[in-house]
Amino acid sequence: MILLSIVVFNATTLTFSSESCASLDWQIGLQDSLTPVMDAIIHFHSHLMFFLVGIGTFVFWLLGRCLYFYREGVNLEVDNFTHSTFLETTWTIVPAVILLCIAVPSYGLLYSMDELLDADLTAKVIGNQWYWVYEFSDFVSQTGEGSDVVFESYMVVTDDLVPGSFRLLEVDNRFVLPVFNYVRLLVNAADVLHSWAVPSLGIKVDACPGRLNQVNLFLNRTGIAYGQCSEICGVNHGFMPICVEVVRKDVFQDWIKSKLD
Repeated sequence: MILLSIVVFNATTLTFSSESCASLDWQIGLQDSLTPVMDAIIHFHSHLMFFLVGIGTFVFWLLGRCLYFYREGVNLEVDNFTHSTFLETTWTIVPAVILLCIAVPSYGLLYSMDELLDADLTAKVIGNQWYWVYEFSDFVSQTGEGSDVVFESYMVVTDDLVPGSFRLLEVDNRFVLPVFNYVRLLVNAADVLHSWAVPSLGIKVDACPGRLNQVNLFLNRTGIAYGQCSEICGVNHGFMPICVEVVRKDVFQDWIKSKLD
């Protein structure tokens, strides 16, 4: 994990200093998690790797023995075949048991990813060519009148980056969310297919024109998560990043007030 103090000028004149969840150089594992769902995905990945390593080791060992003992110089011709009822029964039952051990935890994970709960906060995510629009509709201004918090999020070009920022991943307006809250995301697109994908949140949901997709999110610690559009959507598909900043509830309230004012 990299500890970065990122100071970025925001349209709200607020700056945040937080822990960044981004890929490291030569990283072979998954990114750090900000949600219980991503924690479960990482745990399931480790659970699955146990079986993959065991199966791969056994298969390559068996293949090596076959190549060694049945090479052409030793066995010029095959006289007969030998059948083993025990072996055939074993290689039928054992894979079935392994698949069962993999399937049971995966069902729970899939259910938790699709479970819809009563949300504390609802946010809309709208994909455009080639930027994101975020909207909060749960707040009112200090005058008591209804008001939506709507802002656009564009990629920061390389020449405008500050030290410590990530090229092609930093945005001018971060998507700020409060920690320890259930958040409902409504994802849509205004033109073509997009995909709102943030690895550290364990989320990848398509943004489809004319269709409203919904996903629930619970954030269990503060930090900054980066993502990108994962659906080929045009010539600038690779230049519409996602930056989600998870902050304390009081910081989030101050941010919302600055947007409403």
